[in-house]
Amino acid sequence: MPLRSPVALYYGLKLALVGGQVYEWRGDGPVRRVPVKATHVAVNATSGFAIDTHQRAVQWAEGSDKLEVLLDQVTFLAAGESSLMAIRTDGSLWQRKPGTSAWSRIADAATHAWVGDSADYYIDARGTLFASGKAHRGQYGNGSLTEAPGWVAVAQDAVAVYSHTGHAVHLNRAGQVLGTGGNRFGPLGSHGYGDKAVRWGVIFEDAARLGTGASHSMAIRADGALWSWGASDGLQPKVVLGNVAAAVAGDTETLALKKDGTVWHWTVGNVPRQVAIPH
Repeated sequence: MPLRSPVALYYGLKLALVGGQVYEWRGDGPVRRVPVKATHVAVNATSGFAIDTHQRAVQWAEGSDKLEVLLDQVTFLAAGESSLMAIRTDGSLWQRKPGTSAWSRIADAATHAWVGDSADYYIDARGTLFASGKAHRGQYGNGSLTEAPGWVAVAQDAVAVYSHTGHAVHLNRAGQVLGTGGNRFGPLGSHGYGDKAVRWGVIFEDAARLGTGASHSMAIRADGALWSWGASDGLQPKVVLGNVAAAVAGDTETLALKKDGTVWHWTVGNVPRQVAIPH
C-alpha cells in the first residue's frame, strides 16, 4: 500500500484530513470543510485533491464545493503544477499533464511517486527510484546535469520520495534520508550547501517518514519526533515538534498532524501553533 498522507501543502494552500473529513485553508485561515470523506489528500497552487472512500481521485478549485472525479480505483495521488501522478489499485502508475484530461500509463508497478515540477519521481515494486524531467540542478543524483528522455533509474532500495523545484529527497529501507539537487538554502543540509549536489548523499538517519519544501526538509522518527533542517532552521537537523503522525513541507511553512488528531502549522524557524479545526 503506498504511503498516503493526511496533510498537504503547496505555496500557502493547505489541506488536512481529520476523522476522514477534509479541511482547507490558506495562510492562517479561516478553515473550511470540504464536502468529501477521504483517505488521502494532495494539493497544487490552486486546487485540492483527495482519494474519496470509493477510491476515486477527486479535484476541486480552492474555495469551491464542486468536486470533479478524475480517475477511479486509486490508492495514491501526487499533485503539482507540472502533472498529476496516480497509483491505482492494481499497482500501476498513471500521469496526467496540464491541459489534458487524458491519463498515460507510466509503469506497471509503483509503490510511491511525487511531482517535483522540475523533475518527477516514482519507486517501483523492487525499490528502484526513477526520475524524469530536468537535471540542471542535479535532480537525478547520478552526476548528470543533462536531461534524459523518458524515465531514468537513479537509486535503489527506496521506499518513499519527495521533491520540490530543483531538489529531491528519498527514504531508503535502512531509514536513511538521501538528497540531491539544488541546495542554496539548506534543504539537503550541508550536502552541496550553497549551490547543488549532483549525487545522492545521506543527510539524516533513522527516519520513518519525510518531506521537503522549497528551502527546508523534515523527517519523522518512529518515536513521533519531527526533525527539520534548512532555511531558518539551519543546516543541522533539530526537533521542532513531538508526537507527530505525518507532516509536509511547503514554501516557507510546515504542516503537521499529531497522533492525537490535532493539526499544527508554522513558518520555518518559528514556534508551531495549533490550527483550529471546525467540528
